[in-house]
Amino acid sequence: MRRVCVFAGSAAGARPEYAAAAAALGREIAARGLGLVYGGGGVGLMGAVSAAAQDAGAEVIGIIPHGLVAREAGAKQLKDMRVVASMHERKALMAELSDGFIVLPGGYGSLEEAVETLTWLQLGIQRKGIVFVDTLGYWQKLMGALDHMVAEGFVRAEMRAAAMLAPDGAAAIDALAGFSPPDVPRWLKPGEA
Repeated sequence: MRRVCVFAGSAAGARPEYAAAAAALGREIAARGLGLVYGGGGVGLMGAVSAAAQDAGAEVIGIIPHGLVAREAGAKQLKDMRVVASMHERKALMAELSDGFIVLPGGYGSLEEAVETLTWLQLGIQRKGIVFVDTLGYWQKLMGALDHMVAEGFVRAEMRAAAMLAPDGAAAIDALAGFSPPDVPRWLKPGEA
């Protein structure tokens, strides 16, 4: 593993533990000699994880659509900020540059990125792991919803297992390092999604 992609909220959340966990993940990425790929934002949990990783010496690559740069949502301190045309291009480049995915607490955008990553894994477009960092039990209800999808026959058990859960960033990186993708047929190739 060379780089980890982190999906994270552009808000800081209602409790300070969220930002503390994001910063701890950024420092852990640097301590392990990994690079960070993320959405390029300078605010919220995105800003916390990227600033901590960069301050600790990690390579940090931000990928942001030009529309968000125009609204000054981008992190200004980044040495490697890649501006793309669309959210779709952003996600594709994030996936291309990273070797696994970590999801911090966030809103619709973080959830959408995570679910699309799981869908790409299910379709065989990518074979990389994804781990949700369960700060303050944030992802517990989502995990319950995924279990319900399995029980109701909409998600296969081996694909449910692909949505891994970890208590903190260190455990999330460990889970990625030990990830073995499920044996699924390749339905689509990159670029066909």
